Amino acid sequence: MSVHKEPETQYYHHGRFPVKGGTLPDAVTAYRTYGDPSNPCIVFPTCYGGKLDSQSYMVGVNKVLDPSRYYVVTFALFSNGESSSPSNTPAPYNGPYFPAISYEDNIRAQYSVLTKELGVLKVFLVVGFSMGGQQAYYWPVVYPDFVERYVCICGSARTSPHNKCFLEGPKTALISSVDFEKGLYKSPPQAGLRAFGRVYSAWAYGQTWFRQHGYLHSGLYPDLNSFLREEWEAGFLGSWDANDLLTLLETWYTGDVSQVRDKGDLAKCLGSIKAQGLIMPCTTDLYFPPEDSRDELAHLQSKAKLVVINSVWGHMSGGGSNQGDDEFIQKEIQKFIEEH
Repeated sequence: MSVHKEPETQYYHHGRFPVKGGTLPDAVTAYRTYGDPSNPCIVFPTCYGGKLDSQSYMVGVNKVLDPSRYYVVTFALFSNGESSSPSNTPAPYNGPYFPAISYEDNIRAQYSVLTKELGVLKVFLVVGFSMGGQQAYYWPVVYPDFVERYVCICGSARTSPHNKCFLEGPKTALISSVDFEKGLYKSPPQAGLRAFGRVYSAWAYGQTWFRQHGYLHSGLYPDLNSFLREEWEAGFLGSWDANDLLTLLETWYTGDVSQVRDKGDLAKCLGSIKAQGLIMPCTTDLYFPPEDSRDELAHLQSKAKLVVINSVWGHMSGGGSNQGDDEFIQKEIQKFIEEH
C-alpha cells in the first residue's frame, strides 16, 4: 500500500513588503503545491492554529481537493510561524516589534506567489476553514476577476462583535500573565500560554458536544483538568510562539472585507462580489454562528449558497475533527463544484 507523502514546504521571498502596520524588509510566504500546474488551481490557506501540515485532511486522492484533478496550493498565514512571523523575523522587527498584518496583506502576498512564481492565471476555487474561510471571502473582493468560486467554512466576511468578545479573553489571559513580559520574554511564557489555551477551550466546541462527550472525550481523559491540560495547554505549549498567536489573533479580530474597497459598507461590498460562493456555518459554532452567515447571504443574493453543518462539534466541525462532518463538508463542496 502506497503511503501519501507531503510535498516540501517552499518559501517565496517578496523583498520589502508593505503591510497594515508598516513594512517587512524581507517578507516570506510559506506554501506547498500538490498536483499538475496545468490543472485548475485550488487555493487552501491555513486557519488560526493551523500549519501547512494540518491542511492534509482535505487534500489527497479521493478527497475533494484531489491532486490528480486539481493543482492545489496551500498557504501559511503571516504570523503562523512558517510565513513571516514575530518568532522568525530578525531584529528590528522581531517579537512584539513585528507589524500588524491584515487579511488583505496575506491575499496580496499569496497572489504574488501564484502569479509571479507559479504562473497561475486564474483560481478555480478558494476554500478555507475559520480564518481560512475569512480569507476565502477576501479573495473575490481583493481580486474580483481572478477567482471563480469560493467556499467559506465556519467563517465570516466580517469579524462580529460577539467574536471579538471571545478573542479578548485568550488575548488578555496571555498578555496579563506574569511571564509574558510585554512580549520580550526570553523563554516561552508557560503561564500565559496555558491560560490562553484554557480560555480558548470554552468556545471551541458546541454545548451539545460537551453534553454528549464531556471532558472524557471518548474515554481519553479521566477528568476535566486532564482534558484541559493535555488537549488545550499542550496544543499551544511548544508548538506556538506567544507573539505569533497575538499577531495572528489581531488579523482575525480586524477582519472586514468591506474595508478593502467600500469604506465599511458590508452590504455594498458583498453585493459586488462576482464569484460564486458556498457558505457553510455550523449550527453550534460559538465563533461564527449561522445567523451571521444568513445576514451575509442576504447581501450576496444569488451569487452564494448557504449549507448549514448540522453538528454538535461546534467550530471544530469544519477543521477535520471528525469523519462525519468531514465527509459532509467535502460532499457539499464537490456538489458546489459540479453545479457551477
